[in-house]
Amino acid sequence: MNNCSRQAEDYERIEKAIQFIEANFRSQPGLEEIAASVYMSKYHFERIFKKWAGISPIQFKQFLTLDYTKQKLSESRSLLETSLEAGLSGPARLHDLFVTFEAFTPGEFKRQGRGIKIDYGFCPSPFGECLLAMTARGICHLGFVQDSREQSLKRFFDAWPGAHFSEDSGLVFPVAEKIFTPGPEGSGPFNLVLKGTNFQINVWKALLAIPAGWVTSYQDIAGLIGRAMASRAVAGAIAVNPVAYLIPCHRVIAKSGKIHGFRWGVTRKKAMIGWEAARRA
Repeated sequence: MNNCSRQAEDYERIEKAIQFIEANFRSQPGLEEIAASVYMSKYHFERIFKKWAGISPIQFKQFLTLDYTKQKLSESRSLLETSLEAGLSGPARLHDLFVTFEAFTPGEFKRQGRGIKIDYGFCPSPFGECLLAMTARGICHLGFVQDSREQSLKRFFDAWPGAHFSEDSGLVFPVAEKIFTPGPEGSGPFNLVLKGTNFQINVWKALLAIPAGWVTSYQDIAGLIGRAMASRAVAGAIAVNPVAYLIPCHRVIAKSGKIHGFRWGVTRKKAMIGWEAARRA
């Protein structure tokens, strides 16, 4: 996990730099100002940023502009129309090869995980520290530490009131490393086991149709699942997605092109969108 550990440490500075860029977008700060905002020389900051994103901070910030996100929204509509025609399997087919999931049965859902053993651990990632949890059937949780480990664990435990928990870093670390190591279609396959309503499951499945480096809107996802008037309900389902990144809720933005609404922090969402766009470019 050495590479991911370094990326996680670097991400703290990068997140603060993105916040500085957003807060001062009207003045269009240069590299020296951005680096100074995180108490680094421009040379050192550019070096760690390029190691993290593969491009310079100045290039990266172009992926967060309204003009860019509006353009990608327009392009993604034709992509999703192809998905509709292919029954959600067209553009998502490669993704489906390494991310598959099953839903708990209605009976299992009612039992709230009673009797299930869940192994978990805190792991470094390119987007900061994350909490990864697994059952014998697959990954059931992946979230980022937004406030503290204690609060992250409490929210996770509360979602599975009947489960038996065991911290096992040796088990989850290798899985986290595979998840966040860039490569052709990832290093899976990863099987997810999800606890949600039928509507939520359908929304999460639809998110798999959005390739890395693309974005779409809540309205477009609603149309994709045949519920064109249910964009608010779609937003609600996306907001409680239990498996971040692998189920790419971060790729859904407002139809205006604005990036907002992410349970693990809007700056992290912007970082993820830009990071993937840089790799696709």
